[in-house]
Amino acid sequence: MSANDCDILIHGGGPVGLACAAWILQKFPEAKLTLLDRNPINDADLAAADSRGIALSHGSKLLLDTIDAWPKDCADIHRVHVSQAGRFGRALMTREELSQEALGHIIRYRDIHITLRQALRNIQAKSPKFAWQYIEDDSAHVPFNTKCVVHAEGGLFKKQDWVESGRDYGQSALVGLVEVDDALPHQAWERFTAEGPLAVLPSHYGPNILNLVWCGSPESSQQRLQLSDADFLNALQKEFGSRIGRFLKIQDRRLYELGLNYRKQITKDNEVWIGNAAQTLHPVAGQGLNLGLRDAYLLAEKLAGLYSGSVDKKTPEHIHDALESYASSRKIDRTTTIGLTDFMARIFTSNLAPVVVARGLALSALQWLPPVKTALARQMMFGRR
Repeated sequence: MSANDCDILIHGGGPVGLACAAWILQKFPEAKLTLLDRNPINDADLAAADSRGIALSHGSKLLLDTIDAWPKDCADIHRVHVSQAGRFGRALMTREELSQEALGHIIRYRDIHITLRQALRNIQAKSPKFAWQYIEDDSAHVPFNTKCVVHAEGGLFKKQDWVESGRDYGQSALVGLVEVDDALPHQAWERFTAEGPLAVLPSHYGPNILNLVWCGSPESSQQRLQLSDADFLNALQKEFGSRIGRFLKIQDRRLYELGLNYRKQITKDNEVWIGNAAQTLHPVAGQGLNLGLRDAYLLAEKLAGLYSGSVDKKTPEHIHDALESYASSRKIDRTTTIGLTDFMARIFTSNLAPVVVARGLALSALQWLPPVKTALARQMMFGRR
């Protein structure tokens, strides 16, 4: 079967596109589905690709477990400590408070990518009408007779070919791996500084090798990137404080520009946009890929239900109605997650005295009002469906 003869075309072979294809085929193995993938054919060519740590919620783990797509190398988060540098207010969230085995997980991007490719290949063996086509670039034209087009090729902020609504935060994220002398296992730290959030997260390399995400102005971030290791560690220690211990080594420093980009309408006729093709978020709450996976799962439910039904349910009108139903079902989760992430990205970089005081009070309220903290944590873990 070729891409010129399919019911569903998924454009994009990143984690969200792969997951969507896998869930559709799992629910309906006979789906006439084509996946266009511009990544290398061999997984070995991705082994040296993006190694940054990605935060996945426990809700995402439960979804990926349904298609056996959970990487073996990951670091679980049992506690999250949130504070603001030089100001009052702190909050501590624990897995015990939510009766969950973990609050979240940190996985290298390339590991989740490769694991999803392997999971899809296993499902492909039982899907005779599935075509996985590799393309050299994004210039491939959508097949004329494709009944439904899923856009899952998102990309990073400022490297996307679409801009609709959002904002440039005027921030860059410096990421890397940092070694500390005596870290608490399974502990994540989020510290809000004058320039933005500074997160130190677990990694699968061991309890003392942690993922670093340091957000700041593009100028400051570029300067930090150019510092010697010793000077960088001194600057990090001064900004973060001694709560976590002594920073010993830093490696693999890289920069990413940060902003918000989202589509107001995620469907049009027979087309639908999911993942980073629908919304690109600030990493402050680690929600980008989690939201995208929820997009993929719920869209797969809609499309598998549509195409596994009778033939007369596959007209353009029925496809349009199914996509509109999908968009409606995603509205609350998208709006809540985008709004919450945007609010946190902006409010925690303001140095206005009333805002600083309000931030401290809000963090204190989280600590002393368990129902509020639980509601926020569950939104981060599972979204709103």
